[in-house]
Amino acid sequence: MTDVLAGAVEQARAAAVDTAGAADLVGAHLGSTAETGPGDAAVLGEVVTHSFASHLPGYAGWYWAVTLARVPGEETVTVDEVVLLPGDSALLAPAWVPWHERLRPGDLSVGDVLPATEDDPRLVPSYTVDDDAADDPEAAALAAEIGLGRERVLSREGRAEAAARWSAGDFGPRAAMARHAPGPCGTCGFLLPLAGSLRSSFGVCANTYSPADGHVVTIDHGCGAHSQASLPADDATEVVTSPRYDTGTYDVL
Repeated sequence: MTDVLAGAVEQARAAAVDTAGAADLVGAHLGSTAETGPGDAAVLGEVVTHSFASHLPGYAGWYWAVTLARVPGEETVTVDEVVLLPGDSALLAPAWVPWHERLRPGDLSVGDVLPATEDDPRLVPSYTVDDDAADDPEAAALAAEIGLGRERVLSREGRAEAAARWSAGDFGPRAAMARHAPGPCGTCGFLLPLAGSLRSSFGVCANTYSPADGHVVTIDHGCGAHSQASLPADDATEVVTSPRYDTGTYDVL
């Protein structure tokens, strides 16, 4: 680093003040650093960056960086750029997260629109015949004949993701309700099985008295409203036909 660039502190400060708009927004000189060129080779001190503390409101821990340059062999120093940079203790905004990654189940409310992205791995073009409807040749043939169908359908990954989520939820096999049920949903008359490849594992509960009514349940879930549930018959009790009296207060002769 040449003495010319290293000593141009006041020129660098003036550039920082001009950018900041007020002298009191530029603090003490924090030092200077020689910049490097391609391949991290030193540029022989022809480019130097001076740092000044920042007093800009809302930018605690930031600093002004003023880059100066000099043509080799010349004494004239020019200002390349002035920027405000975060220091080690600077307050920074959290990293940007795309909206579709920030959403959580339950965030969607009335009137909201949640478009699916083109590269959503849960969906595939319907012409790939990866839909569960392919398991029903008659339905598929009818849809093709009358020109009906969906542009995109669930992919294998989408179905597996849904199955894992439902199994781990409140209507899966590990729920407290299922552990105390008289029987599994798979043997319940109120179960409406799903179509396609999920039919053997999931269904919809149609029992109005069940807490799972209208929800997707696993076939190994269960509740006390099972269609085959019954109360155990009580033991036969003695039928008393003769009068009974309390003889605790008098003697029987």
